[in-house]
Amino acid sequence: MTYRPTRRTLLIATGATGATALVAGCGDSDDSGGSTDSTPTTSPDQDSQDGQEGQELASTSDIPVGGGTIFKDEKVVVTQPEQGDFKAFSAICTHQQCLVGSVSDGTINCPCHGSKFKITDGAVANPPATKPLPAKNIVVEGNSIRLV
Repeated sequence: MTYRPTRRTLLIATGATGATALVAGCGDSDDSGGSTDSTPTTSPDQDSQDGQEGQELASTSDIPVGGGTIFKDEKVVVTQPEQGDFKAFSAICTHQQCLVGSVSDGTINCPCHGSKFKITDGAVANPPATKPLPAKNIVVEGNSIRLV
């Protein structure tokens, strides 16, 4: 018969230091998939050669009025609820972290379980998601939209 230690045996054997490390490694996280710090960060490689801050995502003409565009590589969706009013949100659904699949009829739509989010503020328009899409920081300069 092979001896297999239980979790209790391992906790007792590792002592308080090991238990603390084990508990810290199993900590609870929020559904946003990242830090809750809302301070935008910009790394040096995001700065363009002309001194503008952030990564250029698109031209303002690329974002339809009353709709939006999903940038899969950046995991960001940019919307334009009204002419000249641009918003950006995480493209990761807050339900089960699927990448949203489309923007239509005033909502950002997740193909996995049917969650929908309002293009105006990322709020849940249709469950099962219960949390809004987190906002992302963008800067619109001229006809350029930059992620900061």
